[in-house]
Amino acid sequence: MTQAQIQPVKLGTQGFEVSKLGFGCMGLTGAYNDPLQEQDGISVIKYAFSKGITFFDTADVYGANANELLVGKALKQLPREKIQIATKFGIASRGFPDMKIKGSPEYVRSCCEASLKRLDVEYIDLYYQHRVDTSVPIEETVGELKKLVEEGKVKYIGLSEASPDTIRRAHAIHPITAVQIEWSLWTRDIEEEIELRKMPAISSLKAHPRFQAENKNIYERIEGLAKKHQATPAQLALAWVLQQGEDVSDTH
Repeated sequence: MTQAQIQPVKLGTQGFEVSKLGFGCMGLTGAYNDPLQEQDGISVIKYAFSKGITFFDTADVYGANANELLVGKALKQLPREKIQIATKFGIASRGFPDMKIKGSPEYVRSCCEASLKRLDVEYIDLYYQHRVDTSVPIEETVGELKKLVEEGKVKYIGLSEASPDTIRRAHAIHPITAVQIEWSLWTRDIEEEIELRKMPAISSLKAHPRFQAENKNIYERIEGLAKKHQATPAQLALAWVLQQGEDVSDTH
């Protein structure tokens, strides 16, 4: 398979390098849409790789484990040494707006072992705590992650949707290579009221507060700007993220 090139970017200070444009695999097994057929999902991942994407993001909670299984099958058809896999643990059960979060050392280890098995790999490149369990000191959670790094089961550690104080405390135990947080044209403090006017009937986003009311301003301005540059709103949004720094990689 001939692979195109996308600018690489280094995350953290430990030497972890990924493609600046990554691929978030969540939607392949149904999240905001119906799940794809397995072979179609594998084909999408292979196509992304052919276009230069080497950084693939999944999680144990995506598709109730199905996403990791799909990514694992796709990996068998790609050169593992050229791929960076990020997966996550921490959401024990998912429900909007309430989620059950776990971060105990025992849970961390059991999740890692299960993800390794589903992905059918010897190590996870970047292992995120998907959400912080405030009932467990972050030092205990990261302490167990550090052990997994020392055992060679995890290469680098990340945090998702964590506060600055939590990140600092975690980093004092073991270097935190990446922080995953929703940051886009849609999700910025000054744009809290951005909402789409129309949503597909099958999309679970219809239940998300951000997409309830009609938008008469921001979205139409973005849509108009995208048309001016002969692009889609999604392409414009990606371009914005990719201009935010040399230590930023997009996996949405």
